[in-house]
Amino acid sequence: MSDKPAWLKPHGKPWGVDSSQVVYDNPWITVTEYQAIAPTGRPALYGKIGFKNQAIGIVPLHDDGTVTLVGQNRFSLANYSWELPEGGAPHGEDPLDGAKRELAEEVGLQASDWRPILRMELSNSVTDEIAYGFLAMNLSPTETAPDETEDLAVVRVPFREALDAAVAGHMPDAITVALLLRTHLMAVRGELPAALAALML
Repeated sequence: MSDKPAWLKPHGKPWGVDSSQVVYDNPWITVTEYQAIAPTGRPALYGKIGFKNQAIGIVPLHDDGTVTLVGQNRFSLANYSWELPEGGAPHGEDPLDGAKRELAEEVGLQASDWRPILRMELSNSVTDEIAYGFLAMNLSPTETAPDETEDLAVVRVPFREALDAAVAGHMPDAITVALLLRTHLMAVRGELPAALAALML
């Protein structure tokens, strides 16, 4: 990772908290309401969604320049979403271990070459959710074990087609868009094997 530029430094005062109250809790999230103090010194009501898992995303990149994607119905937006394999890892678990588990469970793949490629704050105005993205290469099949609530479709497509679909808005899942763009940048910068990058660009 490159050094942080000098201009990337905090400015002003951080938020403060007078009081807080948990208003909702389930096995996956906690919603907390805060009587807060804004950086301007003004009182403010703030609600935060706390996630009990780290978000995980994987780019399964095959030797022929294709990627494996997952399709499923999403509850929150009531839509059908094509995405990279994704899931969650409990706080305290190594995100890489979670990525290996999710890749096997969702699409029946394992990889011998794993690379961490991106850390993201997914919606930092209202949640504390952190996502970790991985590139998985040298893939081979293994058994799947999807969650009992998941009805997944799996497709393998050329990387460039997946990237074009993502930036065109046909695959708007944030982790998918970010990780495909990051992987493309790696190919452009020569951070991937030359023969593989040539198949992707």
